[in-house]
Amino acid sequence: MKDSAVLLIDCPDRKGLVARVAGLLYEHGTNILHADQHQDHDLGLFFMRVEWGLADKGPNERNGGIHFDLEKFKVDFGKLAAELDMRWNLNAASQRPRVALFCSQYLHCMADLLHRWRTGELDCEIPVIVSNHREVENLAAFYNIPFEYIPVTTATRAEAEAQQLRLLERYSVDLVVLARYMQILSPAFVARYPAAIINVHHSFLPAFTGARPYHAAHARGVKLIGATSHYVTEILDDGPIIEQDVARVSHRDQVDDLVARGRDLERIVLSRAVRWHLNRRILCYGNKTVVFD
Repeated sequence: MKDSAVLLIDCPDRKGLVARVAGLLYEHGTNILHADQHQDHDLGLFFMRVEWGLADKGPNERNGGIHFDLEKFKVDFGKLAAELDMRWNLNAASQRPRVALFCSQYLHCMADLLHRWRTGELDCEIPVIVSNHREVENLAAFYNIPFEYIPVTTATRAEAEAQQLRLLERYSVDLVVLARYMQILSPAFVARYPAAIINVHHSFLPAFTGARPYHAAHARGVKLIGATSHYVTEILDDGPIIEQDVARVSHRDQVDDLVARGRDLERIVLSRAVRWHLNRRILCYGNKTVVFD
């Protein structure tokens, strides 16, 4: 729903958390549309996602059909969150995240994301496409999205990242998607966007990290290949995993066959991860994620 709000919560687990959250929403006169929760019993943590309408009357009709006062609810919920030691994030679904797409020379993930965006599957704004190569420039022009060419070498890496960060700030970017961007981001860059940089790795992590996983998988004689979407951290290929998928291969398949099949997996897992992030369905904790249905 466009006219709804989504609340994400994580906190120490205790009895009555669901009732306290639902009760406060009821007091504000709204109707819960979707609710999901998860407990990590080993760590004693509680996670919750709640979505509710902003313009319906709710079960007690206290708001008489008047639009839900989201700002007042934030104030009231902030008091509850402080009492229960909650980390929380609240957004109206109508607030469309602003996404910057990065890529290098491989365009299959970029083309897939842009098509899904154009058809409405990805509910966001894409104000800029960034690349260290020019192969994607025509694709950006086709979708009428500004393109920024920022070449990267060992000698210019720091200045290139500084230019990229200035660009992201100018476009008020909320999420960075690395659609096969074949450069390693510095810890300083990653720190500017915690849990807001999504990468796709052409391997079923943690197996076969690095730049040539299909070659390594072929050399090992694996019977399954995969792809992984994850949040980027300062440790290469080690961020919280959002989605993975696999395809079966055999001894008859050569490296080129693995690459071709892998491209389909890369498109699928990256688009799912981006969509779930945009729909505010992901919570990170430690080096793991909770992805709500």
